[in-house]
Amino acid sequence: MNTLRIATCLLALALPATSLAQATPPPKAAAPAAATAAPLPAWEQLTPEQRETLIAPLRDRWNAAPQERARMLDHARHWKSMPPEERERARRGMHRFEQLSPEQREQARAIFEQTRGMSPEQRREFRGRWEKMTPEQRQQWLKEHPVQARP
Repeated sequence: MNTLRIATCLLALALPATSLAQATPPPKAAAPAAATAAPLPAWEQLTPEQRETLIAPLRDRWNAAPQERARMLDHARHWKSMPPEERERARRGMHRFEQLSPEQREQARAIFEQTRGMSPEQRREFRGRWEKMTPEQRQQWLKEHPVQARP
């Protein structure tokens, strides 16, 4: 799921610095101290070392996958154009996806691919049919609707 992480990093970097600082929760271990700590600085106030720490993983992924660069940049541009509420929904969805097993991820990809062009009503109908399927019927559906390989 390397491309998901790349997209996530690019999208996060595309946010204005103030939105990123406000949207990033403090680490769980530092929760008590975070209540008294000052807010994180804007990008311009970060030290070169702090900036390098944030950018290095993205640079490594960018350099490791030249064929993915255009897609990564498109994702970042799209993220930047999204309203804050939509970005938050996307963050929650990415987090849920990361928690899925590999089999569940494959299933989610197949369902997404088949339903992405549907109207909301058609998606609701599909969801209703899916929920009524037995595990065997779902497996059969997944065999009949394989996930297309990404270009």
